[in-house]
Amino acid sequence: MSRIVGIDLGTTNSLVATVDSGIPLVIADAEGRRLTPSVVHVPGPDTTPIVGTAANRIRVLRPAETVYSVKRFMGRRGSDLSQEEMVVTYPIKGQGGGPATIELHGRHWTPEEISAEILKKLKRDADAYFEEPVTRAVITVPAYFNDSQRNATIKAGELAGLTVERVVNEPTAAALAYGLDKLKEHSKIAVYDLGGGTFDLSVLELNNGVFQVLATNGNTRLGGDDLDK
Repeated sequence: MSRIVGIDLGTTNSLVATVDSGIPLVIADAEGRRLTPSVVHVPGPDTTPIVGTAANRIRVLRPAETVYSVKRFMGRRGSDLSQEEMVVTYPIKGQGGGPATIELHGRHWTPEEISAEILKKLKRDADAYFEEPVTRAVITVPAYFNDSQRNATIKAGELAGLTVERVVNEPTAAALAYGLDKLKEHSKIAVYDLGGGTFDLSVLELNNGVFQVLATNGNTRLGGDDLDK
């Protein structure tokens, strides 16, 4: 059975991790960076996209050909998107019941295809770390993601050559990371996530090591990027 990795596919940054001797370890890329900016630059038609830090640098010079914060559009219909959400530097279109698409050099990219490029980069980093191909992953998503958004995340993983074994709510993943599943007493826990692109809060109920999301709310326009603006 092949190795399995955990992936945080974030609005602003993404990362890939493994568990080594019972301890979570975030895998670094060839330059030693453990965070990958969720940015994809498409230089031209039939060219390999540039992902991460290099794409983030190019974004300043070629903003119309560089996609960022694509997680906000994952699994959503064009009719779901507000005009405010579509104020980005790259050309995004969304009409009716069809998915949002991004036109770059004559090709219409879906948000899942852009996210797959980020996941491919993370997969390459994991392959290099283990010195063997990694094909299985667990990917985290916001607790408020609906079925369509979760399925879009799974599809992005499949496009990147990964079998997505499970999609885990981000607040649940955070609670597990802090060992809160080991608490003996029945308890309620509030988990907030102030990220680069979103601000989310979830209330979890823990009973005998099992988490249940009781309530969740968030604002996809109130992350660190928005505070900077």
